[in-house]
Amino acid sequence: MLRGLWRYIIVVNVHAPSKEKSDESKDSFYEELEQVFDHFPKYHMKMLLGDFNAKVGRENIFKPTIGQDSLHQDSNDNGVRLVNFATSQNLVVKITMFPHRNIHKYTWTSPDGKTTRLTTY
Repeated sequence: MLRGLWRYIIVVNVHAPSKEKSDESKDSFYEELEQVFDHFPKYHMKMLLGDFNAKVGRENIFKPTIGQDSLHQDSNDNGVRLVNFATSQNLVVKITMFPHRNIHKYTWTSPDGKTTRLTTY
C-alpha cells in the first residue's frame, strides 16, 4: 500500500487463467479477485495490474469501461470477463482509454508474429 492523495493506494498484481483453461477455473479466479477487492475499504484507491490473457474489443456496450482505442475489434471470453469485473468494481481499463500507435497497444507477440496479447492496466 502507498500513501497519497487518497488515504491509501492499493496495488494488486494478478495473472489470470489462459483461454485454454476451464470456465470453472476462470470463474474461480474472478470470484477470488472479487473477494480480495471487497475486503478493501471503499475509500481507498485500487489499481489492478497484470496479465489477464484477454482481448478487449471495441464493442459499444463496453465503451464506458474501456474507451474506444482497443487494439482488437472483438473481445474474447477473457476480455468479456475482465470488462465485466472492471464494471462491477467501478474500475476502468486505462490502456484502451487513450490513443496509442498499435505497436504500443500490446505487450506480447507469439513467435510466429501472428498473435498479440494485451496486458491490461
